[in-house]
Amino acid sequence: MKRARTAWLCAWMLFLAALPLRAADAPRWAPDRLARLHAFMDRATDGDGYLGGVTLVMQHGAIVEVKAYGHRDLGRHVPMTTDSIFRIYSMTKTVTSVALMMLVEEGKVGLDDPVSRYLPGFDHPQVLDRGARRPASREVTLHDLLTHTAGYPAGVKGDEDAVKAMERIDPHGASDLRDFAERMSRVDLAADPGTRFGYDGASLELIARVVEVASGQSFASFLDKRIFTPLGMADTSFSVPANKRNRVVDITTMGDDGHLRIADGPSARHPGDALNRYDSGAGGLYSTIGDYARFARMLLDGGHLDGKVLLGRKTVEMMMRNHLGMLDPPVTQFSPAEGFGIGGSVVIDAARRGQLGSDGQYGWSGAASTYYTIDPKEHLVAMLFLQHIPRDDGRRDLPHVSRTFYNLVYQAMP
Repeated sequence: MKRARTAWLCAWMLFLAALPLRAADAPRWAPDRLARLHAFMDRATDGDGYLGGVTLVMQHGAIVEVKAYGHRDLGRHVPMTTDSIFRIYSMTKTVTSVALMMLVEEGKVGLDDPVSRYLPGFDHPQVLDRGARRPASREVTLHDLLTHTAGYPAGVKGDEDAVKAMERIDPHGASDLRDFAERMSRVDLAADPGTRFGYDGASLELIARVVEVASGQSFASFLDKRIFTPLGMADTSFSVPANKRNRVVDITTMGDDGHLRIADGPSARHPGDALNRYDSGAGGLYSTIGDYARFARMLLDGGHLDGKVLLGRKTVEMMMRNHLGMLDPPVTQFSPAEGFGIGGSVVIDAARRGQLGSDGQYGWSGAASTYYTIDPKEHLVAMLFLQHIPRDDGRRDLPHVSRTFYNLVYQAMP
C-alpha cells in the first residue's frame, strides 16, 4: 500500500510539473463561484451520468484549477484522475494545422498552393453535381483543406450522391496516409472549392500527408519531434504504450436499453490501440488534459512555451481569425455566430451565440466529448474532457454539457 501511494504521488508530481504553472500562481477566482462548476460536474458524473471527466481552467498563464470527477471505467470502480488518457478525436485537427503552419513558416509549403503540387492525382478535380460529373471551377488548395472549404462530401444537404460515391472508394480503409491520399484523388467533390463550409475529416488527413511529403518524415515522427517533445506532451500519441494503458478512460455510448455500454471499435475494446490504421491527422490522437493544456497555452501565448518557439506570433493571430469571409454569411454549418480559422472555430458574434464568452474566442471539440477553448481577450484556456460518443438518432442519451460548462467557467471569472 505504501509503495502504491508513493508511486501515485510521484505520478501526480510529474503531472503538475508538466502543467504550464503551479496552481498557487493562478489569479484569485471566487471559491463560491467555482463551487457552482464543481457541483455541476458532480451531478453530470453521478451514477446516472457520464462515467467521469476532467476539467482545467487557466488564465494569464497560470492554472486556476485542474480537477477530476467520477470514474474512468464502466464499472465505476476506478476513480478518474487528472492524468487520465482520453481519445481526443477531432481536437487532433488543431495539432495537424499547427504542423502545416510550421512548414508554411519555413517556406516549404504555401497556403495558396494547390494540393496537386504535393500529391499526385489532384490536378483535375471533378464535382458530382446532381448525378453528373463536371470539372471543378479550380483546383483545391491547402487553405481550402485547412478551412473545410475544399468541397469534399460532408454530409450536408445535397451531398448524398457524392457521399455514396466516396463510400465506395473507402478512403478511411487505407493502410497509411499515402494510400489515403491515393484513394482521395479518385473522390469527387460535392461543391466547387471555396464556395461553402462543409466539415469533413478527409481534408485534414490530406494535410497530414502533405506534412509527410514536405518534411520528408512520417506524420507521427514530425508531431513527436517538432511539437510533442518540445512542449513536454509525454502522454500524447497515436497509440498508448502498454505501461500507460491503465490510465486510458473507457469510451461509452448509450445502448438501446437506456444504459451506458462500451462503444464500438478496436480502441474501445482494447483501450490504447490506434484509433485508425493510419496516423490520422483528423482524429487519431490520445492525450491528457495536462498535455493539451500545454499545447493550448503555446497558442495563447503566440506560438511559444518555456523558451520553445513553434510558431511566430503573427501566424497564430492569423490562425485565430475567421477565414470564411468569402462566404455569405461567413459562418460554419453549425452556428450563425461562429466562423472558422485554421484549426478551430472562431466566435464572431458572442451575443448571437447565446453563451458567455468573447468575440475572437477560438477552439474545437472531439467526437467523444472533449472540448477546449482559447480566449485571447481574457487570456483564458478552459477545457473539459469526457469520453462518451453521443447518439445521432434522436433517442435518449446523456445531456450535452459543454455550453453549461463554459458558462460556469465564465461566470466564475474575477
